[in-house]
Amino acid sequence: MQARRAARELAFILFSQFDKKITNYSREDLQNIILKSVRILTSSAEDEMKTALGSLIAMRDQIENYEADSEINLKRPIGAANIPVPIPMTSDMTGRINEMIDIAEKAVLALEIAEFTTLDSQNDVKNYAIQIAEFFQKNHKDVDDTIQKYAKNWDLGRLVKMDKDILRIAIVELLYIKDAPMKVVVDEALELAKKYSTEDSASFINGILAKVIVDYGIN
Repeated sequence: MQARRAARELAFILFSQFDKKITNYSREDLQNIILKSVRILTSSAEDEMKTALGSLIAMRDQIENYEADSEINLKRPIGAANIPVPIPMTSDMTGRINEMIDIAEKAVLALEIAEFTTLDSQNDVKNYAIQIAEFFQKNHKDVDDTIQKYAKNWDLGRLVKMDKDILRIAIVELLYIKDAPMKVVVDEALELAKKYSTEDSASFINGILAKVIVDYGIN
């Protein structure tokens, strides 16, 4: 995982932890929330890995029972080892495998972000996440006004908070930090949307960011 990608995801988690007006947070507050966020990530990763392990054990038991109940093994003497039998790859099993892969990928990603954040050599992850938050603190009204301007027929207060936070992060990067390629900022905003928000969020966020890019002449 690249440091900036980890920083964006950390910033998203940081934004989700805010429980008061953004301007009331000091840099120390932001650092403490990041520490809390990393702990949440590692705890979540541990829970997800336990879920994946439980699914793997259930699948193993299902396979063992399928083998034991097969006609060829039911005819074998009591105490004799079962003979392996062909097993059909049903849609149910495929679904379980895909679910476990998804859980494992999220857990690995969470642990990578935590590792990036805690290693001294990767302080740029934490610093970039804080930089995004501080730029938003200073420009929060303009950023939210920009979102409202392009989110026609949507009241900002009724937007899904996850979508707002993803847009806030991307717009801060595009309009204020300005040192990341536009395509990277947009692509990673869409990845956050696919991972954390609703099915329609990615296209909604892409539409807003496209208008921002055109109107502000970003390239």
